[in-house]
Amino acid sequence: MAKTNTTESITYAQAVAEIEDILEKMNDAELDIDQLGAYVERATTLITLCKEKLLKAQKQVEKVMKSDEA
Repeated sequence: MAKTNTTESITYAQAVAEIEDILEKMNDAELDIDQLGAYVERATTLITLCKEKLLKAQKQVEKVMKSDEA
């Protein structure tokens, strides 16, 4: 399922790709129901990571924009 269990060094693009892979597997009619919980847990972790990275990028942009206005 997951390429790695850690999210320490994963990039935003890698996280999105893994989320898409998980969604594809979850849409498979032959999904192993025993794996569903693990897929949901991993996807939730990756989504949280993506949100954090987006928020960090937004703050960086806002900081740059404020310094340009000064």
